Amino acid sequence: MAEQEQPQGDAHQVLLRTIYTKDLSYEAPNAPEIFREDWKPEVALQFDIKVNPLADDTFEIVLTLTVTVKVGDKTAYLVEVHQAGILSIKGFQQHELPPLFYVYAPSVLFPYARQTVTDLVAKGGFPHLVLQHIHFDQVYAQKIAEQQAAESGPSATDADASKPH
Repeated sequence: MAEQEQPQGDAHQVLLRTIYTKDLSYEAPNAPEIFREDWKPEVALQFDIKVNPLADDTFEIVLTLTVTVKVGDKTAYLVEVHQAGILSIKGFQQHELPPLFYVYAPSVLFPYARQTVTDLVAKGGFPHLVLQHIHFDQVYAQKIAEQQAAESGPSATDADASKPH
């Protein structure tokens, strides 16, 4: 029986070591009065991604979701979740890491954070809230395009347009 060769050296590996809630906060500053309001919520979602090196090939990725829901000018509730994961990465060059940190990892962490937000809102007595999926690949591509545009400076057309006629 022939032995199968195992890939050597540069094999790319991403190991998700653990997923955990690092921090969370829930506030309903206008309860119980807000429950008497006509429920026409305005939902605002903000997110951030932090990368914390732990060892040469191990990183903590923290996805922070902040959800603010207002009814009129009153805040109904504010939820902030820091969902974290520990990744071990082998066989990647430095320039290959950003998509892992800013697309892959948050895509894995987001469903956990979304579920936490949904649970906290329900336990707070508010109507069910389900956050829509964030397309981290599109957000990352847009950020790269913006950085490249900023680095290239104003184009000749922009410079001509700014000259007085």
